[in-house]
Amino acid sequence: MHATSTQALAPCVDPSTLTALPMIRKWVSFASVSRDSNLPLIEWTREQLASQGADCRLTYDDSGKKANLWATLPAANGETRVGGLVLSGHTDVVPVDGQAWDTNPFEAQIVGDKLFGRGVADMKSFGATALMMVPELLRRKLKSPVHLAFSYDEEVGCIGVRNLIADMVDQGFKPAGCIVGEPTGMQVVIGHKGKHAYRTSVRGHEAHSSLTPRGVNAVELACEFVSKLRSMQRRLAAEGPFDASFDVPFTTVHTGVIKGGTALNIIPRDCDVTWEIRHHHLDSPVALFNEAKTFADSLLPEMHAVSKDTGFSHKTLSVLPGFSTEVSSAIAQLCFQCAEIDPQVGATKVSYGTEAALFHQVGVPTVVCGPGHIAQGHQPNEWIALDQLAWCERFMRRLADTLCLN
Repeated sequence: MHATSTQALAPCVDPSTLTALPMIRKWVSFASVSRDSNLPLIEWTREQLASQGADCRLTYDDSGKKANLWATLPAANGETRVGGLVLSGHTDVVPVDGQAWDTNPFEAQIVGDKLFGRGVADMKSFGATALMMVPELLRRKLKSPVHLAFSYDEEVGCIGVRNLIADMVDQGFKPAGCIVGEPTGMQVVIGHKGKHAYRTSVRGHEAHSSLTPRGVNAVELACEFVSKLRSMQRRLAAEGPFDASFDVPFTTVHTGVIKGGTALNIIPRDCDVTWEIRHHHLDSPVALFNEAKTFADSLLPEMHAVSKDTGFSHKTLSVLPGFSTEVSSAIAQLCFQCAEIDPQVGATKVSYGTEAALFHQVGVPTVVCGPGHIAQGHQPNEWIALDQLAWCERFMRRLADTLCLN
């Protein structure tokens, strides 16, 4: 990613100058791991916003233990639904189980020029900074509404935001643009790849391992399938097609989990392979899936010669579309201006997925821009540089200069 010389040479930041730091610390203190409820964080945030006059809506998951928060700051003329901007982020974080932390992961702590804590990079710092800006946005009177969108279960497949967006559409909200604050180093991401995730299940035929020809080994057949996926990956990496605007310029095929077998002396009946395709606009994920499925089908005659009950089955686990916003779009140009970045060198596309694609899909022009770097998230001792937090605050205040009447 590219940075302006001004930002690259940013001096050490005095923590006392970071207005959003108390809010970030508060958000990090909520252990809103995806497997658990995020309601304590959501309810606290809703109370903060409602007390300042924001109109708040909650959309829940089926269990009622998780919720999205949609909060609207009205324009000075009273408009709440048409136009304006969405500042969006997720509230869930990944687990810390089994990770060796040097600090309490749910207590944001400054060490040197870094802030440590679960979610400081991915991505509570952006949401907390947006929340910190609410009093100023209201005091300076908005030209058009601003919406804060805080979702659940982004880390397990961008699940919660789908309910939030459906409710946004049903209620007649028509924002003019959206900024998703995932960690981009405050660079402006105008696109990312789509992702299709699958589980391929192999049903074999059990037999004693001494009688190998009488069985159908599900694990070995699964490995042949994985080998095919690997050959597809090699071809894509070598031959493309390529889009140099992405950090990884070709479509990728990846195997994440294999589960099968019960004992060494039993020919395994079952094996599951969980895999994904992350594709750009020059490749068809459907065509790539069909290539893999055709290979699996080619193994069926050998399997059926032993038992007709054997075979392959494929289940789609999740689909996240890609998205692409024009560099010349109003939302991209606004972010370049507020981030103080030259649009000729500062626009980029990434291979990881975000909720931006789902806002974009319903007609809301969207970019991704937030503090920190994705490489610093999810790991033990997750951290964000203090100068990234300062940059984000400058971004928000420049945004306020554009959005407000005074």
